[in-house]
Amino acid sequence: MKNTIDLNKEAPRSPRHRLGGYSLMARMIDKGQASLENKTGEYHYACPLDQALFGFKAVNADDVLAQLRSGATDEEVVAWFGSHGDTKTAEEVSSWSDQVDNWTMYGDPEKGEWFAGECTRLGLDPATTTLAEFLEADDAATFPVAA
Repeated sequence: MKNTIDLNKEAPRSPRHRLGGYSLMARMIDKGQASLENKTGEYHYACPLDQALFGFKAVNADDVLAQLRSGATDEEVVAWFGSHGDTKTAEEVSSWSDQVDNWTMYGDPEKGEWFAGECTRLGLDPATTTLAEFLEADDAATFPVAA
């Protein structure tokens, strides 16, 4: 298995870091690999964001985890995604990823209040902050880079 990121010590890749055109893919891979070695820290594999990616492609979290367990590289996971689940064009993947990059929870009846509080805690305006921006800021606050 390749070197696994220790999510007790550093954040996973940004949700906006695209692999194979997919937002969330790199972050999901980091969390999945870390989960195999019990190095997830406060992060969770197969969280609702991961499930959004799995749902878009109609693949199962356990099947993806099996790929990661086999030692699959980023490129091999992307190739597996391309050959499993629903067939998606590059345009569909790009459009979906653009939507993901711009998701917000502001005004969401179930999560809006939580999101507003978390954004405020980080000095972000919940009305203009995307979920990806929030996650990046939260990751940076959890694992600040030494100056």
